[in-house]
Amino acid sequence: MTPLLTLLTLVGLLHIAQFAVASYMANVDLGQGYTTSPRDRAPSREMRPVTARMLRAYDNHIQMFPFFAAGVLLIHLAGQSNTVTVAAASVYLIARVLYVPAYAFGWQPWRSLIWVTAMLCCAILFIAALL
Repeated sequence: MTPLLTLLTLVGLLHIAQFAVASYMANVDLGQGYTTSPRDRAPSREMRPVTARMLRAYDNHIQMFPFFAAGVLLIHLAGQSNTVTVAAASVYLIARVLYVPAYAFGWQPWRSLIWVTAMLCCAILFIAALL
């Protein structure tokens, strides 16, 4: 497997891990009766702020992952992989790992700076695909 595809795989595993942690926290806070229901009503209990942040961090990853995956696949299919693209994908992974605690613990302005770093890495991948 190429380095870029390995990084894509690791980002996919991060996505699964984020989902598992956020879901577990929501189950603890809201109870399985609510989380396994069709959720036709508001929960009878509130989530802790850290749980709500973990869910928002996961939602953000849902939005970011397609950009990263598309950029990696474009580079891979075009045969454009080089040290810059592998570095951008590596920094993306590191940024997304750091984003989780940054969001969970409300690190300001670091959460936003980490997000921008990840988005810039995606931009680098798309620009590199054009070159």
